[in-house]
Amino acid sequence: MAGKKFLIAGLGNIGPEYEGTRHNIGFMVLDNLIKGSGTFFTTARLGDTATISYKGNKLFLLKPSTYMNLSGKAVNYWMQEEKIPLENLLVVSDDLALPFGHLRMRKKGSNGGHNGLLSVEECLNTGAFCRLRVGISSSFSRGGQIDYVLGKIESEDLKQLPAVLDNACEAIKAFTFAGPDRAMNQYNTKKADKAE
Repeated sequence: MAGKKFLIAGLGNIGPEYEGTRHNIGFMVLDNLIKGSGTFFTTARLGDTATISYKGNKLFLLKPSTYMNLSGKAVNYWMQEEKIPLENLLVVSDDLALPFGHLRMRKKGSNGGHNGLLSVEECLNTGAFCRLRVGISSSFSRGGQIDYVLGKIESEDLKQLPAVLDNACEAIKAFTFAGPDRAMNQYNTKKADKAE
């Protein structure tokens, strides 16, 4: 039996000035996912793409080159191009509402004020797509949100980053192999720490 094909879109901003910033954690997760696979990202239309296989399934990876606010344009284009159904789309983004490194996968939901997710919603005309949100915490002073999300990950968070990226990659693999419900059950950070 032929495997399924998935589109995994990691959101971020292109350019050296954005490398290592909190807003680019979606790009970092995808870079981590291909590590050691012998596969590399190549520049294609509206983004950098790579393809890997996992347990018989094909994972088409996309890092949009449209900048965050127009991410949906790239996601929509590659879904059509690769003929990937909506239920096989997973969008990976940063999230200010979650403590650093906490994961939250959802089968649908609001964009939570995230411009990348908003763009995907607008271009697909639905919010009913799976998303994996990676917490970047919200430890910034009033009015400092833009500088914070576009700032580099540092200090204790930077030490935790490799484990966070590995965990996010395992969640992606579980999504493609076991389905979103099992992946959510296994990898979503438990509710007990919601008060943080």
